[in-house]
Amino acid sequence: MLKSLSIAKILRHCSLRSIRHFESSTQSSSFSPDSPVNTIPQQLPLIVSRQLEYPHTRYPPLQAWLETLGQKRDEKLGIVDLHPSIWQTAPRLDILYENIEWQKSYKKIDWAYTPPHHEYPSMRAKPWPQKGTGRARHKSRYDPQWKGGYKVQGPKGPTSFFYVLPKEKRIEGLCTALTVKLHQNDVHFVDSLDLPTHEPSYLQELTEDRFWGPSILFVDDTDIMPHNIMFSSAKTEGFTLMPVYGLNVYSILKHTTLVLTIRALNKIEKKLLHALHSYDNQKDQPAPPDEP
Repeated sequence: MLKSLSIAKILRHCSLRSIRHFESSTQSSSFSPDSPVNTIPQQLPLIVSRQLEYPHTRYPPLQAWLETLGQKRDEKLGIVDLHPSIWQTAPRLDILYENIEWQKSYKKIDWAYTPPHHEYPSMRAKPWPQKGTGRARHKSRYDPQWKGGYKVQGPKGPTSFFYVLPKEKRIEGLCTALTVKLHQNDVHFVDSLDLPTHEPSYLQELTEDRFWGPSILFVDDTDIMPHNIMFSSAKTEGFTLMPVYGLNVYSILKHTTLVLTIRALNKIEKKLLHALHSYDNQKDQPAPPDEP
């Protein structure tokens, strides 16, 4: 009984001390009108407004965080706008399947080849006399019914499986892959690919701290990458560097995380929007509006 009373007094004393400490901290941290205004908004990320071509008539621009690779801490540098025609399209799994099958099959070559009968060595004599042996008559041991003979209508390789997927399906496949990756929170935007060191451990720890997944695809607007990230990714499995002109649906879906620079984002959106709003020939162009 005495122990329970002493414990109750100790808890009451601790609660009173915590309440007094909270009141004193709130009074000391209260906002005064004389305090400088610049101390509050300096630590907030800035909204990086991008001028989007061909603005969407229905949906507003999407927004995503802008990060940096210059430090391990996940510090947000700002917010970037994304075009909804590219990053908010209706996902088409059939288009993704067609793009992947096209990329997997257009490089295939069937090298199977069987020589026709005129390429086999000619036999001047029959395998045995035509009469008197009781066996079936034959002209040559290289006939198709013999083992090792030529095949009728056999494969005449090399046979190429190359074909070109229509331009509309390739564009829609890229937009679908980017949309799915973005809504799965697997697309990250950085200011550049510059690293403070070339040690592979730095890049590994950075990706582990930010939960970027085991395989990462870094995309920049040019194929001349910074030296530090080239050296770090070459010594580590799962890291791939790719320029914008090599971006494809298969690589996007193959890697867990997609990291784009601002310059790569601008070039990707510019090319895709131009392809979405351009016409291949004069017949596909819409008729001009009637003059009033």
